[in-house]
Amino acid sequence: MSLQTNQNIFTVSRLNAEVRLLLESEMGIVWLVGEVSNFSAPVSGHWYLSLKDSRAQVKCAMFRGNNRRVTFKPENGNQVLVKARLSLYEPRGDYQLIIESMQPEGDGKLQQEFDKLKMQLAAEGLFAQSLKKTLPENPKCVGIITSKTGAALYDILDVLKRRDPNLPVIVYPTTVQGDAATFEIAQAIGRANSRNECDVLIVGRGGGSLEDLWCFNHEVVARTIAASNIPIISAVGHEVDVTIADFVADVRAPTPSAAAELVSRDQSHKEQALLSRVNRLQSAIKASLSQQLYLLQQTNHRLEKQHPNYRLEQQSQRLDDLESRLLRAIEKQTRSGQSKIQGLSHQLHLNSPDRKLNQQKHSLIQAEQKLIDAINRNMMISKHNLALHAEKLDAVSPLATLKRGYSISKDQSGKVISHASKLTKGDQMITQFVDGEISSTVN
Repeated sequence: MSLQTNQNIFTVSRLNAEVRLLLESEMGIVWLVGEVSNFSAPVSGHWYLSLKDSRAQVKCAMFRGNNRRVTFKPENGNQVLVKARLSLYEPRGDYQLIIESMQPEGDGKLQQEFDKLKMQLAAEGLFAQSLKKTLPENPKCVGIITSKTGAALYDILDVLKRRDPNLPVIVYPTTVQGDAATFEIAQAIGRANSRNECDVLIVGRGGGSLEDLWCFNHEVVARTIAASNIPIISAVGHEVDVTIADFVADVRAPTPSAAAELVSRDQSHKEQALLSRVNRLQSAIKASLSQQLYLLQQTNHRLEKQHPNYRLEQQSQRLDDLESRLLRAIEKQTRSGQSKIQGLSHQLHLNSPDRKLNQQKHSLIQAEQKLIDAINRNMMISKHNLALHAEKLDAVSPLATLKRGYSISKDQSGKVISHASKLTKGDQMITQFVDGEISSTVN
């Protein structure tokens, strides 16, 4: 096998490490909306959960240093918006997200989408000062893109009438709130450019919530403003309200009235020019800061991957995983031990001396009964045999002979005299009858 072929053979550990580095370097930071499930918070202080929708789910980890900043305690079923970096848990080969921030879905989601688009457009250079068009010193016609019934239009017209009543004005009416407003505003800017009737455009509306102003944070509106050949002044909301349109526009006015002052001619023209330059400088600074912030975040992300805390997070997650596995193993071993104890207890009960003694006692009683029965049977048999033998003995007994009238004679030694020839004169003999004995002498 060649050396090149050997170098292409991975171990499992090396493969997982390479995949983790690939995921983290290619994907970077992601924003994700999902439903919390399988939430757990072990004693280590870290959080582990899954984020899911109707079709899929992904495992997540949020380490203690980050979850301390979360203002609520997640529960299963919560809809949340998270900022996370993609990673891989090498010991198990699990693809996962490392969550850096979390908030309930809703108000925070719009703000996150705002920040995301802002960073994207800043990185593309749409906020660059070099792209900004200079406002005409003496506008010949002013175009206004806003609602025809809104207070912003009346404020602009009132200022223009007071400051420069002879300045021609063309209104391009559009809705300035809701989903349809995004495309209507973009169409109005396009229509003004195609007609080429004005040399400056004011795009804006009165104040409102982030959701009310959302059409001015849409990418379509931002790119349409950037593509406009006519200089555009963004005049959305109050001074504290900031939209994506403000960053892309050539000039940002804090209010619709201030935008009207920028394009109108009066004694304070120099002040207006200065304000315009200040606004342009502020826009340039904000654009530069946005771009620098984006680069800083990218640098921080690369630094975090090399930071010891990252390794500690990996080891901490590994520790939690091992702890969980240890607890499961202990529970399994405990259940197995309890099962063995129950089995041994059952066997001990089966082999208990009391049980064996009871069995032996029962067997002894049975054996004793069998012995008694056997003795009784033997006694009955013996009695029966004795009766038979008695009958037989009785049949051959000398007593039976004596009862029939016979007698038996014996010498002095008790020997039966069977022949008279064996007697001599003077011998003593005893004659036995059925009812007694007599002694006699031979004469």
